Amino acid sequence: MATHVSHVIVAAAFLLLLLPFSFSFSISHSHRSAAINLFAATPTSLEDAYEALRVFQILGIEEKNTPVNEDTCQKVVESLASSSPLKDLFYALKVNAILKCNVNGNVFKDIASRLKATVHDASALLDIYYSIGGLVVIKDQDSNVDVLLADVDGVFQSIKVLSQSDGRWRYSSDNPESSTYAAGLALESLAGLISLASSEFDQSKVNVVKNGIVKLFDGIEKYEDGTFYFDEKYVGGHEQRGSLSTTSSVVRGVTAFAAVTSGKINLPGDKILGLAKFFLGIGIPGDAKDFFNQVESLAFLESNRISIPLILSLPETAYSLTKKGQLKVKVNTVLGSAAPPLTVKLVRAFSTGAKDSAIIDSKELRYDQESGFHVLDALPKNVDVGTYVFVFEIVLHDFGSEKVYATGGQIHVPIYVTGIIEVGNAEITVLDSDLGSAETQKKLDLAGNDAVSLSANHLQKLRFSFQLTTPHGHVFKPHQAFFKLRHETKVEHIFVVGNTGKKFEKVLDFLGLVEKLFYLSGKYEIELTVGDAVMENSFLRLLGHVELDLPEAPEKAPRPPPPPVDPYSRYGPKAEITHIFRSPEKRPHQELSLAFLGLILLPFIGFLVGLLRLGVNLKNFPGSTVPATFGILFHVGIAAVLLLYVLFWLKLDLFTTLKAFGLLGAILMFVGHRILSHLAFTSAKLKSA
Repeated sequence: MATHVSHVIVAAAFLLLLLPFSFSFSISHSHRSAAINLFAATPTSLEDAYEALRVFQILGIEEKNTPVNEDTCQKVVESLASSSPLKDLFYALKVNAILKCNVNGNVFKDIASRLKATVHDASALLDIYYSIGGLVVIKDQDSNVDVLLADVDGVFQSIKVLSQSDGRWRYSSDNPESSTYAAGLALESLAGLISLASSEFDQSKVNVVKNGIVKLFDGIEKYEDGTFYFDEKYVGGHEQRGSLSTTSSVVRGVTAFAAVTSGKINLPGDKILGLAKFFLGIGIPGDAKDFFNQVESLAFLESNRISIPLILSLPETAYSLTKKGQLKVKVNTVLGSAAPPLTVKLVRAFSTGAKDSAIIDSKELRYDQESGFHVLDALPKNVDVGTYVFVFEIVLHDFGSEKVYATGGQIHVPIYVTGIIEVGNAEITVLDSDLGSAETQKKLDLAGNDAVSLSANHLQKLRFSFQLTTPHGHVFKPHQAFFKLRHETKVEHIFVVGNTGKKFEKVLDFLGLVEKLFYLSGKYEIELTVGDAVMENSFLRLLGHVELDLPEAPEKAPRPPPPPVDPYSRYGPKAEITHIFRSPEKRPHQELSLAFLGLILLPFIGFLVGLLRLGVNLKNFPGSTVPATFGILFHVGIAAVLLLYVLFWLKLDLFTTLKAFGLLGAILMFVGHRILSHLAFTSAKLKSA
């Protein structure tokens, strides 16, 4: 069917998730955009400000995009000039090291004196960590300040007493719980102590610490893909740390200690590479603290003295090539910098279906200096369509550098080799059920648009067959091969097409399928679906139709399912809702209503007549201004309460009425008390007269 065959290697999106070496290209571009978004807000503390500045410094982001402002330097100056806590002082010094704020040299001298006194008296690991760390920062900023420690042995002993036999450390002598996170803090403190020593540090003590680091790495956690990380157990009195922050603490401590000591720390390169894979495998964290830990840890790994991990990766986008095309891989450090001179070899490639059959014994990839890629110019001739594992090996050369690199040995990369599959010898036949002879037989061209028209009854069979062949002439078995019958009422029946050696075949015995077909006679469309991840010409083809004559359905035969409901119909216009109000109730005549209103007003009229009979007058109404005002307000308030009753009857609800009555009641109580007090005072005065 196909005369021209092309081979393509596809690094699909889901395949990239399986590759632990496919993240090195994202650290330079995607992380920069994420950093600007995560650290866009003005930092609330000096610790947050330092983490933002440090991330931007590592990623090379311009200063105009930094979230800090003039207030940050003001906070630094205020923190350094006051008796701030050790933690605030530590981060103020770190921020100042980046921003170069205008700090008086005498301030550094006062801070150094305070920190040196704290180091000698401290027993808690965090106090020692912040004090030594602050002194190291001052040493790098102002060489005129004396930050060297005289009693280094005593400080070393106060730190070493917190160490444990498994390489972990405690936060204080009072806390028996050991911590992996604390181990990173202790190692970083010891590294600072060595750099602050006024004389040469005892090498035997350095070796003791190195042995502790080896023991710490003996307890490292591991995933099946070769990823290594440290996990923290709950430590009483301190917050629980996640694996990212714990691993980051250890990386900072180990790399800092290795940077200030001579000799080698016996850590396997695969563990250093596994730590890099852990940080790269996280992707882009959504939390600013996690983002800082990831980026700074990768920066330490890229410049450490133990071994610098090299990452082999495929391009992130899917790409294709013919037999004369190229397969490209790239080797970088964890932050995307160019790797040193090296050789990449394709050691072997084998099919996942037959792992013992090696396709390639060994083949060196050509290095392209302009692009930085290692290129496999052409696939081997014996590589057919299918899924393979390519095994690469990075070979380092002696290029006269003191740097040590970790390559991780042989690297297994899954590869999908796709191509056009030839579809041939397709035919569809109606068979006589008793004799098995072909009553109707038609050839099919699955590459064309021709369709067949068949007819059959329940005593006959339908046989369909075809062949799939790879470009090398081998039988190809796709992931999906479905044969579908669709009745004119939209009822569908799907059958899996099985493989019988060199061809695919499906036989439908209509006598045994009458119940499954719900005894529905009529026109059935025939549809074939063949698909596979490595098959470039996967297809869904309408082959034609068959007219089936099936017997009448018995009384208790299963009924066909209802037609599927269009999911988009729920968003369409609904039927108009019409509502008819009930007829209004009959009401009395207007004259009767007015007469009833007159009867309601009779008690009020009687009230007025009663007031006249009692001889009500205004002689006792107060004459002075203030009492008269309270008297008027009192009567107006009573009138307002009566009006409120009327409004409640006509319009207001109970809650509104109660709110208004509460306000009026308070006013009435006040003015009523004042007017009654005045009347009582006047009456008592008259009696005494």
